[in-house]
Amino acid sequence: MISNFELLLRLLLSALIGGAIGAEREVSNRPAGLRTHILVSVGSTLIMLVSVYAFSGADPSRLAAQVVSGIGFLGAGTIIRTGNDIKGLTTAASLWVCAGIGLAIGSGYYLGGIITAGIVLISLIALGSIEKRVRKNLSRVIHILAKERPGLVGDIGTLFGKYFITIKEITILEHEELDDEFIDISFTVKTPTGLDMQEVINELYNVQMVTKVVLDGKIVNINDNH
Repeated sequence: MISNFELLLRLLLSALIGGAIGAEREVSNRPAGLRTHILVSVGSTLIMLVSVYAFSGADPSRLAAQVVSGIGFLGAGTIIRTGNDIKGLTTAASLWVCAGIGLAIGSGYYLGGIITAGIVLISLIALGSIEKRVRKNLSRVIHILAKERPGLVGDIGTLFGKYFITIKEITILEHEELDDEFIDISFTVKTPTGLDMQEVINELYNVQMVTKVVLDGKIVNINDNH
């Protein structure tokens, strides 16, 4: 058996590492945050401690394998699919790796657990910001000036759906230079590779009450070469 101090050290270290990863997920407003990651990490550490020290002669890998397979059910609960978008995969992976870190620390493999935690945090924080910049560069902004009417945004959304354009963000403002009946709708979208945007622009002008379309800061008229 290990000493009480060693037992406490492993559980606290596991909670600290799981909390650090969970805090990043919490800040990013993800489905599984601080408490969930701590519970996964500490729980897997305890299971490893039990499998190694509580049952003499038992194979520790058997309980560890159950943790690795069982964490999949928890991770699956964080994955959300909306249309063509799938969210929560990174959080599910962070839960899975937290379980692995907990098993490593529970078995006394401190260096492996700590190095893995460092790699995970760098991936989530540093690479996460790079990923956001890359996604931003892949997005396009479409401003549409139109006379306000019921169903306008829905008609535009249906048109985007026809061309498999994913809407990431919508902002609707009243147009200050014209009367209150006109609105300026800003769409941040993700477009499929190879999409002919001029064809989309032409159809936007055919939507009732649409008077002007601006793509990535440039006014585009119907039948313009783009």
